[in-house]
Amino acid sequence: MRGFTLPVKLLIVAIALSSFILISCVPAPLKPLRIGTNVWPGYEPLFLARELGYYGKTPIQLVEYPNFDPNRAYRNGEVEMSATPMTGFLPLAPTHPDVRAWLIMDISNGADAIVAKGAIANLQSLKGRRVGFDRSMLAPFVLSRGLEQVGLSLKDVKIVPVELSEQEEAFKQGRVDAIVTFEPYRSNILNAGAKLLFDSSQIPGEVVDVLIGSESLLTTHATQLQVLIQGWFRALDYIEKNPEDAARRMARRQGITPEQFLSSLKGLQLVTLEENQKLLGKTNSVLLKGTQRLSQFLVENNILKQDVDLNPLLDDRLVRDVKP
Repeated sequence: MRGFTLPVKLLIVAIALSSFILISCVPAPLKPLRIGTNVWPGYEPLFLARELGYYGKTPIQLVEYPNFDPNRAYRNGEVEMSATPMTGFLPLAPTHPDVRAWLIMDISNGADAIVAKGAIANLQSLKGRRVGFDRSMLAPFVLSRGLEQVGLSLKDVKIVPVELSEQEEAFKQGRVDAIVTFEPYRSNILNAGAKLLFDSSQIPGEVVDVLIGSESLLTTHATQLQVLIQGWFRALDYIEKNPEDAARRMARRQGITPEQFLSSLKGLQLVTLEENQKLLGKTNSVLLKGTQRLSQFLVENNILKQDVDLNPLLDDRLVRDVKP
């Protein structure tokens, strides 16, 4: 008998419909939230939160670019978010009008520096010398601000491109007379005999790192964002309460000892939840003033066509909802 009797057919249809309804009620899996980063102590709380399990099973992926600008990956759609200095964030604004800074990660207070051979006494002595730095816009900004202190400009030095991973070796081999660098490379080069000429503590509020992403993430990755930001501040709390263990965990990725990592943290300020709420709430004149100086530098060097207003790019919605 090829056919089923009518009641059996109805039963099969009912089962099929029930199955369809059950399947349609199952929530779709969360999309991965990919975050581009590179080697910098101020980004380590992202990785510490992952190691401590603060993200749980939420699909948050940290993508490392040791010698590559994560903002390029952001522009190419390879990541949804990027951990970046303001020097990388502001140039994105004209072509990505929906990009926002969701988190102020850290403010450099000495961790970015110009270091030189012992024979070079001061910044004035850099005139005509070979100065190495990586391909980012942060290094020339720091160098420019240092040279300004003594009436010099970028035109007064010989620029030598040096990848981050090659900086220490370039210094030891004498390929450069000075290097614009940041932690953990800064400490390693100083330990190799370099002299500190200038650092970011002399330009407060001008070297700031932010976590950026499209405003549309609030719709497409809302849960992932909440877990990420909550995990970040839990990691900061862990660092404060367990500094030695936190340093041990974070130093491994940086390729330095826990003691060196703790020392590197002295050169930057990891921005608390309360400070984030103030900074992203657009009430901090120090941050806005520092960014105006940076925007001016980018215009002068033809990276931007005109100054960028930071106010509409700051978004406090995520940090506003975090429970202390």
